[in-house]
Amino acid sequence: MVTPDRVCRAAGRGTSEGMDIEREGALAARFAELTRTLLDATTVAGALERIVVAAGQFVPSADLVSVTLRGSDGTFHTPVETEHAASELDQLQYKFDEGPCLDAAREPGPAVGYSGDLGTSASWPQFGPAAAERGYHSALATALTLDAKPPRLGGALNIFSSGKASFSQSDANVALLLATHASLALAHTRALDRAELQAEHLRKALDSRDVIGQAKGILMNRRGVDAEKAFDILRRTSQDLNVKLSELANTLATRHLDLDL
Repeated sequence: MVTPDRVCRAAGRGTSEGMDIEREGALAARFAELTRTLLDATTVAGALERIVVAAGQFVPSADLVSVTLRGSDGTFHTPVETEHAASELDQLQYKFDEGPCLDAAREPGPAVGYSGDLGTSASWPQFGPAAAERGYHSALATALTLDAKPPRLGGALNIFSSGKASFSQSDANVALLLATHASLALAHTRALDRAELQAEHLRKALDSRDVIGQAKGILMNRRGVDAEKAFDILRRTSQDLNVKLSELANTLATRHLDLDL
């Protein structure tokens, strides 16, 4: 694991180089546009696809881009990538349990994993040479933070290059900004998912309450009982038939003319 300032030294670039004003302004405009498109994303997959495309555009040396996500069981997977080769490199990291994306994803806060010469990497002795054999010699991974509360299941934005020492400090800074945008976008889309799920649950609860009310009214009319007694009949019949109360009530409400009550 290396910190962002060590990424710069490993890449052989000086911190004084930075980004010139023109490129900085262009990036600011592109990040503003990215923010807008990410806020328009309504699914996790849609947000991630926008991020990997942006990474390929914002980091000139990027040949492959992917996203690693960590599941609730602790395992890692790659939901999106620019090319299948990126997913293959990720799978090697999962197999060997080492690599830049795993180092970044396992950190609780902002983190960067980097190597400018994977073939001789001491940090990843299995993954590094395997990646180099496939023609990829530089890797840059930045952490995604998906959950604010423990266990803070996260992930990483992964960028690979066929060249050696391909990524500068500026590239690391851009990747960190992209990871931040990705984290916020994922939180936004997951919030939408939760809101939709809650709305659907509420709708079903209201529908269920309405149909139970209809069934109670039918029983009150047919049996000459009060609302409490009608509900008790529904509840006991539901238990005797081993069917959900709402399903029984729906059958009674929609087919009461066919049923012998």
